[in-house]
Amino acid sequence: MRQSLHDASTMKKFAFLAVLYFTLMAPVQAERYRLASEAESIVGQLTIVSTRHEDTFLDLARKFELGFQDLVLANPSIDPWLPGEGTQVLLPTQYILPGQKRDGLVLNLAEMRLYYYPENSQGAPRYVYTYPISIGRQGWDTPQARTRVIRKKKNPTWYPPESIRSEYEQKGKVLEEAVPPGPDNPLGKFALYTALPGYVIHGTNEPRGIGMKVTHGCIRLHPDDIEDLFSRVSVDTPVTIINQPYKLAWHQDRLYAEMHPYGGDETGSYDLTRFVRAIIRVTESSQDYKVNWEEVNRLAERKSGLPTVVGVRR
Repeated sequence: MRQSLHDASTMKKFAFLAVLYFTLMAPVQAERYRLASEAESIVGQLTIVSTRHEDTFLDLARKFELGFQDLVLANPSIDPWLPGEGTQVLLPTQYILPGQKRDGLVLNLAEMRLYYYPENSQGAPRYVYTYPISIGRQGWDTPQARTRVIRKKKNPTWYPPESIRSEYEQKGKVLEEAVPPGPDNPLGKFALYTALPGYVIHGTNEPRGIGMKVTHGCIRLHPDDIEDLFSRVSVDTPVTIINQPYKLAWHQDRLYAEMHPYGGDETGSYDLTRFVRAIIRVTESSQDYKVNWEEVNRLAERKSGLPTVVGVRR
């Protein structure tokens, strides 16, 4: 069964939680959250599940709209391939929204997650949809950019560039100039083409790699997720690709921070001074808030991707 954790600090009390049991059913659909106001910056909630004997992190990731690495980072002491019967696994299903204009598709490379803010009519509720993604691996980095969707295609044909065909050739494999729709097409059944030449938001015929750096630079979604997103997104939808390894948000008189390990080079390194300065910047206007710098240091060292309370109103 599944139990909510109302804030990240509750994780410290795992041993004292009375965990309810949740029967893991079919995969959930895209996560959709209503935004009460434009100031709302945290959606979802952390939860715990008790696993079945046959579950792996790949199974749990699909059932709960997470990437494989999301679960690994949130549960570093658990074997991702054999958690075991009745193991309590933390689901990182709470998100600080990226510090970016909430317009169309916002893809944060550092957390390997896509946020979709659909247009809404005057006075209608505002929502955000979120999906785990795969991004470019080393040497094939997905670029940061501001672009837009220029074309939608169901059952696309893949025209691999010469660079990818050469890579296949070096491995002793033959890749045709055009790969038709079907089970061997790595684009899957749906594709959103962007104005960035060669960069596509698409499905996959290898869904077990979602939430990893495994692509040739394109953005890859689970087949169910791209089908859902494809039905919602129109041509000319803005696409913003960013790289925010840390995010901050106020919620109920608490300052939350979230740190991801994929914001720099392959070692996960980047200037942590910017993280500290960002915290100082959002708290310096109010003397009523106290920052827990020990918690900030732990968060920066672990880079778990979990929203964590680092400041409270005194």
